[in-house]
Amino acid sequence: MKIIDLEPGDPRLEAELLPVLRELRPHLTPELFRDIYATGHAQGLRFSAAYADDGADGDGDGEGAGACVGVAGWRIVINTSAVKKLYVDDLVTSENARSGGVGHAMIAHLEGHARAAGCYELNLDSGTHRTAAHRFYLRERLDIVAFNFARELKPLP
Repeated sequence: MKIIDLEPGDPRLEAELLPVLRELRPHLTPELFRDIYATGHAQGLRFSAAYADDGADGDGDGEGAGACVGVAGWRIVINTSAVKKLYVDDLVTSENARSGGVGHAMIAHLEGHARAAGCYELNLDSGTHRTAAHRFYLRERLDIVAFNFARELKPLP
């Protein structure tokens, strides 16, 4: 398996990463995804993609690798509660590749980025209905440390 980080404008974002990301975020259109990454990149948003290993050329650029099987959207956050953390916005393994080590490899990849950046923690939120994901996170030795509260805001007329 190869895991690579993709910059805005990389054609693999829409062609390969977005179909996997849409398994978690079905509301994303190519246009909305481009807009989010263009704006979010300046705020630290990054995307990593895991590719199945099928005779990859070994240079780590994703060329020659198989299908995209995992996606992580993440950023480094500085705040008063954690001081510095790697926050995972999105973490998804393609349905046909689950239980094959993709999620574990993605967590390890993200932890590497976090350690290199001097982060004190790796952090993510997970919807309360995603019980299979919760079991995975607990197996990966992530702890439940907080509740997340939200209020939906409707646009003003």
